[in-house]
Order: sequence, then C-alpha cells, then structure tokens
Amino acid sequence: METSNYKPTKFAVIGAGPVGATVAAFLAKGGYDVTLCDVIPSLLEPALDRGIILEGVDNLQAKVTRVTTSVDDLVNDPPDVIVVTVKATALPLIASALEGFVAEGRYVISWQNGIDTELVLAEHLGRKNVMRGVVNYGCVPVGPCHIRLAFHHRPHFIQELDPQSRDAAVGICNVFTACGLDTGHTDKITDMVWRKSVMNSCMNAICAVTRKTMIEITIDPMLSDLVDALIKEGVAVARANEFSLGSDFYPYCINYLKSAGNHKPSMLQDLEAGRRTEIDFINGKIIEYGAQAGMPTPYNNMIRGLVKALESK
Repeated sequence: METSNYKPTKFAVIGAGPVGATVAAFLAKGGYDVTLCDVIPSLLEPALDRGIILEGVDNLQAKVTRVTTSVDDLVNDPPDVIVVTVKATALPLIASALEGFVAEGRYVISWQNGIDTELVLAEHLGRKNVMRGVVNYGCVPVGPCHIRLAFHHRPHFIQELDPQSRDAAVGICNVFTACGLDTGHTDKITDMVWRKSVMNSCMNAICAVTRKTMIEITIDPMLSDLVDALIKEGVAVARANEFSLGSDFYPYCINYLKSAGNHKPSMLQDLEAGRRTEIDFINGKIIEYGAQAGMPTPYNNMIRGLVKALESK
C-alpha cells in the first residue's frame, strides 16, 4: 500500500440508496465519522437506530454518526471527504449545492456509474477538489438501509482530476481499503470508466427494457446477439476516441457476462421504482462520443430511445 500524508477522518455520503449505504456502512464499521445524506427521510432513519445492514457476499451492520436531508448541512459542518453516490441525473443540483464546501484539503468523489460524471462536479467545484471512482460491486435494496450485495469484485479505484491532489487520493484509497472496501489508486481512471460503461451500456439497458435479469438475457439467443452488437459498437467508439480498453476487452466482456447472476441491474431497478435512469450518462455518452468521432451508433441510439420512452411513463 502506497503511503500518504493525507489522513481523512470525517466523511459524508450523499445518497442513501444501495451504493451509498454500502460505502457508509464500510466507513462506519471502520470507526470513521460518517454523515449519510438523502432527501428521503425514511431511507435514513434505520442508519442511526438499527444501523445499515449488508448481506450477501459481504455481511456487516454499522451505525453512522449522523444523518441529514439537506446537503447545506454539510457546508455548516464540513467533512474532509464527500462521496457522491446519487444518480448522475441529480449531479448539477448536487454540484451547485456543494460550492460552499470547497476549501483546501476537502474533496468530492464521484462514486457513480456513467461517463464524465466527475466533469459535472468539476465545473462547479474545480478540478483540484474532485476525484473519480470506479465501483465494482452490485447491490439491491432489501429495505431502507438494508442492502443485499450480489457481487463484490475488489478492488475499486480512485483517481484525482488534478495532479496536485494525488497524495489526497492515495490517502482516501488507504482509508477505504482499511475499512474493507479495498480501493487502489490509478492513473487510468478514464479508461476504466469506459471499460465499465461499455459493459453497462449493453446489459443494463437491455435488462431495463425487457424487465429481465442479467442471467435471463445471457441465455436468450436473440437478446445475447443484441448485447454482442452493443459491446462491439461501444468498443469501436471508445477506440475511435483513443480510450484504451485493452486488447482482451471483448473476450473479457463475453466471459464476464456469461457469469452474470440472477441480478437486476440499477437501470431496471430505477424503472421499476418510477425513477429517471442514467441512460444519458451511459449509452447517451457513447452516442455523443460517437458523433465526436464521426461514427454512427445505431444500436445505442435505439436502446436509449426505448429506455427514454419507458422513463416518460
């Protein structure tokens, strides 16, 4: 483990959904001061009384230090690090609310799905204060602050946007790792984001449209052909924009998806709950970068249109 002079002790997690509650639980179990923030009070209540419960591939229970329904409360009593886990669609509002938080030695991490989420934060907060994470666990809500972890493929990764913040990024990785949320520092976060997003662009969106789990998609010949076409289109766009996915990325995707379990990915969970999805930050970004490279993206255009049509209901 690389050493660092930055040793944060006080954290806030924005978003009490499955991804955020999982981060908060590990940090709280590690003995850190944790504030969990969400606009829905019922999601927060168990985090103080009973504590957050994780079950599945990881099992633990931990109480956070405090909860709040207002991001403004974080500005009044600022933590060292804020971990943003809300859906990417909420980022402009969250970023604007955090502008008063920015100061020397304080950092905000985009711990989210999607491409360029960290850039939305950096527009408001500056690159020096923003970091990007790549998250490698899948989780579903059992109830408020009660999460089932379907898989946890350690490690996760974090990178600073500004080289001046490298020591802080390493220090945060060390804290996460010490808590059991093994996290490594990287200088290739954008490539990692694209690797994950290309995989999300096929399986996540098709599950959302068909209401099928990941394993049900992989055993359906027609749907698995569509997954294959979306992977190849995403790979072509990434390489046209000079993102490095690695020479083995396509077979890696196929083998990874073959091991998919009976799991509903986040985009399907969002549609079932009547929430907006992150389609614009996943397939929408592939379309955007395709246009930038002069490359048509018919499969991504099609699947984004279907998801947006279901969102409107």
